[in-house]
Amino acid sequence: MQKIDQSQPNTWSAAQYSKFEKERNRPIVDLLSHVPRREINTVIDLGCGPGNSTAFLQQYFPDAVITGIDSSTDMIGAARKRLPNLRFEVADINQWEGNGLYDLIFANASLQWVPNHTTLFPALIKKLTRGGILAVQMPDNLDEHTHRLMRVTAAKAPWAEKLAIPSKRLPREGAEWYYQNLHSSVETLDIWRTTYYHPLFGGVAAIVEWLKGTGLRPFLDPLTADEKEVFLAQYTQEIGKVYPVFSDGSVLLPFPRLFMVATNFK
Repeated sequence: MQKIDQSQPNTWSAAQYSKFEKERNRPIVDLLSHVPRREINTVIDLGCGPGNSTAFLQQYFPDAVITGIDSSTDMIGAARKRLPNLRFEVADINQWEGNGLYDLIFANASLQWVPNHTTLFPALIKKLTRGGILAVQMPDNLDEHTHRLMRVTAAKAPWAEKLAIPSKRLPREGAEWYYQNLHSSVETLDIWRTTYYHPLFGGVAAIVEWLKGTGLRPFLDPLTADEKEVFLAQYTQEIGKVYPVFSDGSVLLPFPRLFMVATNFK
């Protein structure tokens, strides 16, 4: 799996991301519900964000040594404030080497930003203890209207050249690809896909506000302040054509996600 290099500054905002924390937490709980119940002593939360996923890990495994990493200093600052008793580090998943082996490697909505899954996933499995667990959730929404219309808007003048690289994000691999590449390397592999339908209040602007914290970042970062304003206005207009607003002002945002839980050989 390849990913177009997006070398824009790291502009993750914990405050922006957390605006829809309740909705973002649902797949965390669903992923944890599929983690086999066994003794878990060491946990790493890859791409921990503002610590919302790490907080659930602490609830599920209160006696474990839990560490969270994220490439964003803003996210790590928020996580440390939320969970001062846990360890958080600023680190790039792609360059992370770890500290020994882990009983649980947890990656919620983070690995889709990391390239070369052909080598990444086997490397993560090698960091598991015997019987250790790799639990992954990734958004699977590049073909949804939300992301298709980002590319449509980006292709328009005057920013088409600036946004050529973000517009070329390659499709993510499907469940079959992960099964084919991983099932012989682990004892068990559970893969499933869920589409959440999130009711958001505030019309289509709420959808745009959600995406400003994640998928829109690569498109907005290269733009000037004035260009961002115009881009968002045009994108919001496009979004309004495909997502109906209900009589109470709400919209329904479909959000498909791909899940994997792999258990290492004992």
